Amino acid sequence: MLLPLSALFLLSALAPPTPPAARPAAAEVRHYGIEVAGIRVGTMTATRQAAAGTEVTYSLVSDVKVNFLVYRLKIYYQVINRFRNGQLMLSTVEAHTNQGDFSSRAEWKGDHYDIVAKQYKHEYTATEKQPIRYAVTNLFFAEPPPGQARAYAEYFGDYFALSRNKTGNWRALRDGREDEYQYVNGQLVTIIKKNPLRNFIIRLLPE
Repeated sequence: MLLPLSALFLLSALAPPTPPAARPAAAEVRHYGIEVAGIRVGTMTATRQAAAGTEVTYSLVSDVKVNFLVYRLKIYYQVINRFRNGQLMLSTVEAHTNQGDFSSRAEWKGDHYDIVAKQYKHEYTATEKQPIRYAVTNLFFAEPPPGQARAYAEYFGDYFALSRNKTGNWRALRDGREDEYQYVNGQLVTIIKKNPLRNFIIRLLPE
């Protein structure tokens, strides 16, 4: 039997309201300036976005242009890391440089990662069975926890070894490459990327 229109309106009024869709938390963003020999040559932006449930996405975008007398460099670099339940599920890197375009990718396949890195003067392919739970992008949002011995290096497809020199000061080492991460009250304020020609200094910018 069809209900009269008035009854339908009454039933709809008594029905419990539909809960609003969960909104993702506001993104955390860190802005940095990149310097060489005291001259600003680019910017770096790190973002952490928590989605619904247990998914968190980290992104890192770097845009650098250096043009000295005997030293020219142009790099646009983007990393996107997607974590679920604290485990890296997918990492992608795109690099556009004056030497060409390059990429890296690591993807969890249920029981292992397929890792392929094709970067300038660096090619690497591997299968990794251990879940990755800490990457370089994590370094931008908190000081590493005590005992954190390595960080997944998205660009290279393998790992930086981490060690703490003193309170708030960490070294990241990989195959002769050294980066220094400096924290104040748990916030990353300076990165020193050591280079045989010139060190790159990455400084947190005021909001």
